[in-house]
Amino acid sequence: MKPRIVIFLFGFFSHSVFGQDISQWFNEKKVTQIESTLASDSMEGRKAGTRGIEKATEFISSQFKSAGLQTWDKSNSYQQKFAFITIDRQTKEGSMDGLPIKPQNLVVFSAKENLEINDQSGYKSIQFKKGDNFRANAIKWTQSDENLIVWVDSSFAPLLASLEAYSRNQLQKDRNILFVLSNRIPDHFNFRIQQQITVKPLANVIGILPGKTKKNEYVIFSAHYDHLGIGTPNALHDSIFNGANDDASGTTAVIMLANYFAKRNDNARTLIFVAFTAEEMGGYGSAYFSTHFNPDSVIAMFNIEMIGTESKWGSHSAYVTGYDKSDMPKILEKNLQGTEFKFYPDPYAAENLFYRSDNATLAKLGVPAHTISTSKMDDEKFYQTVGDEVQTLNMTNMTEIIRAIALSARSIVSGEDTPTRIEKIGQ
Repeated sequence: MKPRIVIFLFGFFSHSVFGQDISQWFNEKKVTQIESTLASDSMEGRKAGTRGIEKATEFISSQFKSAGLQTWDKSNSYQQKFAFITIDRQTKEGSMDGLPIKPQNLVVFSAKENLEINDQSGYKSIQFKKGDNFRANAIKWTQSDENLIVWVDSSFAPLLASLEAYSRNQLQKDRNILFVLSNRIPDHFNFRIQQQITVKPLANVIGILPGKTKKNEYVIFSAHYDHLGIGTPNALHDSIFNGANDDASGTTAVIMLANYFAKRNDNARTLIFVAFTAEEMGGYGSAYFSTHFNPDSVIAMFNIEMIGTESKWGSHSAYVTGYDKSDMPKILEKNLQGTEFKFYPDPYAAENLFYRSDNATLAKLGVPAHTISTSKMDDEKFYQTVGDEVQTLNMTNMTEIIRAIALSARSIVSGEDTPTRIEKIGQ
């Protein structure tokens, strides 16, 4: 099978101006080298906030530098650094118009160990009344750059409890957001919060290839490079969650695509190559990244997640999540006409994959942001186990998938095609 595939791809791509050097830049040996480095034991499972992921950060940065990409935000570093806060212990107390408030009726998003908020603090107040859409707005408010007090109607008490769990893990921002269960805004109030916090420095890795004619239009190629770290040894005394498929495979694809497009250097639109951290912790890396871009300027996002094994249809195939939410998948298919490769709609609708990967944050803001994957969600033997290692992957097929992504993206990269927008959520 391998010789037939290689001959076919070379024959097709040699007739394509866009892909005439594609076989040279997407070779299995190079893919295997990058994948093997990312998924090696020396990376210690790449858990966010550990020494292991720091090694991966440096490796990806070196690959972006070697490709000739520009650094993030005109800095000298490819790292987009931020802090992740874990609340280890918290006490809350206060009163409204002289009456005490129960601690469970206060939810705070703050990086301060000691915080006092009263009616003289100058915080912006938002009243959330019965019948309003709490789910659509709550997370948006937690990302505000203002100090806020959100007065939440008592009918939303169960949802406030869910928000409490979310508040225990948060990105660090220089602002305080307080949710208070109250059917009215009191004349006088005073709230005191004490917290024991742990701050973990984290970093996305970003490389930029400026566009030639449409510099202010962005196309993103992304994957998450974090995984689960080191756990309890199994019967074979293996304790490292190498994450070869999840998601060193996607990160390898991003690095290969960066090298390819940088070598071509004829992209009309600006290309952003990003390896996200903290996906396994709840998508915090992509959430932070998304706050630094005007979503209306992002034309498309190719998020790549778990492409190391064959899809349910076998080789020459992958699926696209959110297939019907924009016409981007149809554009990709058009660009693959004449090849054996085919993109399919996500066959695992019940898994809600479209909103479970790093594309989700930008997709909710209207960006045609889709994830490309081959993972058989009902039959991936090594998914999130210590057995997810390089030798379990089909490197020939993975190389072919990366080639196909490059080819399928050509008219979006060149500015010829612009995908339709996705319906925004909570706007």
